[in-house]
Amino acid sequence: MAEGGRTPGKAEIDRSEGFGERLLGVLLDRAHEMPPQLIAPLVAEEVARVGGRDLSILLQDYEQVLLVPLPGRGLTVGRPEPVDNSPAGTAFLTRRTVEVPLGAQVGRSSEGGPDGPGGSVRMYLPLLDGSDQVGAMAVTLDSVDDDDRRLLRRLAGLVADMIVTKDAYTDLFFQARRSAPMSVAAEIQWSLLPPLSMTVPQVEVAGILEPAYDVAGDSFDYALNGDILHVAMIDAMGHGLDAATMATVAIGAYRHTRRANTGLSQVYAFMDRAINEQFGHDHFVTAQMMCLNIATGELQWVNAGHPAPLLIRDRVVVDRLESPTTLPVGFGGEEPVVSERRLRPGDRLLCFTDGLIEEHQDGGEPFGEEQLIAWTNRAVRDHTAVRSVVRALSYALKQERGGVTSDDATIFLIEWRGGDADHLAALD
Repeated sequence: MAEGGRTPGKAEIDRSEGFGERLLGVLLDRAHEMPPQLIAPLVAEEVARVGGRDLSILLQDYEQVLLVPLPGRGLTVGRPEPVDNSPAGTAFLTRRTVEVPLGAQVGRSSEGGPDGPGGSVRMYLPLLDGSDQVGAMAVTLDSVDDDDRRLLRRLAGLVADMIVTKDAYTDLFFQARRSAPMSVAAEIQWSLLPPLSMTVPQVEVAGILEPAYDVAGDSFDYALNGDILHVAMIDAMGHGLDAATMATVAIGAYRHTRRANTGLSQVYAFMDRAINEQFGHDHFVTAQMMCLNIATGELQWVNAGHPAPLLIRDRVVVDRLESPTTLPVGFGGEEPVVSERRLRPGDRLLCFTDGLIEEHQDGGEPFGEEQLIAWTNRAVRDHTAVRSVVRALSYALKQERGGVTSDDATIFLIEWRGGDADHLAALD
């Protein structure tokens, strides 16, 4: 890092044992009661203490297309950067630090690399709150070594935690992420959603909603309780506020009964009553509810008028999870059959709403499930990470439809990596 000048020199930093830990501790202590708008200046101040400059905090927009700069005193605010084909986007998608020597055109991952060459370096670090990808942080250093990399990775993690915590009571980060006008229905739906991605050693999930700024009736939810991953995907009839309101009730009813530790058939029954009592016999929600034991791979699911998920194995779609289906939620269907299947380590489940396959192309034909399978095979062949597959598939399908999305189109991908024993064996 810089020697001399307005920021501390590297030799000065190295003389202070435990400097990095103290810096992070000071930042954490000061952040507890810091107003949201002062988080960015505080981070910029602390980065300058270790020789960093030109700090940018980039947040993913709601379409997951751009990383948009957070405005704030002390921050460098440039143009939004594309998630695809940019150093910031690479750091965001791969969850790895990317270093770009100033003047260079191509970034390189710093994971496990030697000390950087002489000259200034622009570093892009993923902002991770646990496993959820918040965005990326960029900072310029005059030189960088492994101690610097370690400190900045930890700093980026702390920044992500602060953003997520403060986001609960400010509109600052929402406004930065919104790159287009958003409908009221879409704002309701985004407020319902859990994090778009989640990763633990045994399982990873990721989802995406289209159209991001006008979605209404589609939604998904998940929770990892012990060894059980609970997942629901819903599609409320209609459009606009009516659909968003119905989706809100459906997700609320699902969470209520899930948290009471009821079985899937009881979950369906409770959701069915809630929709029927609130909206009457002529309103409905298609739904799919799942429970995956992440230790054993045992999968249970109930289908209520929803498209069957696709099973992906060895990077190709091999099956549809066909099952007996009951009536959509709200129609008073019979007690549903709970289907079961054992997954293999590495299996993926692609859940989707009917807007993905019923959208009409320019020639008037529905997009169809066959095309969905073909494009899914391309996406899993060309991309490895779950989040990258979801993004690539959603955008490829949208482009194939001529950029048109007249109905909600939602994708949710689950990857089961195996139980603890499988992971221990893979690490040997």
